[in-house]
This record gives sequence, C-alpha cells and structure tokens, in this order.
Amino acid sequence: MAGRIFADGRTPEHFVFLSDPGHRVIDRYGLLNPDGRGWPHPATFVIDRRGIVRWRFVEVDFRIRATNEQILAALAALPR
Repeated sequence: MAGRIFADGRTPEHFVFLSDPGHRVIDRYGLLNPDGRGWPHPATFVIDRRGIVRWRFVEVDFRIRATNEQILAALAALPR
C-alpha cells in the first residue's frame, strides 16, 4: 500500500490499524470461531472517526482474507 495516494490527497499512513490481542472486539462482535481452537474468524473493519463501522469483512474460512484492493476501496469511500 505504500505510495498509494487517494484523490483527496490522503494516504494509507493516515489511517490507524488496530489489533485485538485481548479479544475485546472479538468477543463483542461474536467473531470467536466455535471449533474449539480459540481462533477468531478473519475479520477486517473500517471504522470512521465517529466510531461507525462503514465496512466489514468477516469470513469463517481462515484462509480467506479481505484483499488490499477491497480495503483500499473501503477507505477511499469513507465520508470526509
């Protein structure tokens, strides 16, 4: 994603990326995989500055993830 510039001049570096090692979000959104391994379903959320989820990708197959193109399109679609 480095070097990518959106039409309004923003770059991916202007966005915050978060992880959830304590499972707070995983538990809140019901993403824990019930297969007994304790792994969450792969999920990506784009959340605006007001805390509104504007886009999400959740998949039960751990091998399938949101693509960079999908995430960049979701970021580009965020309201200003």
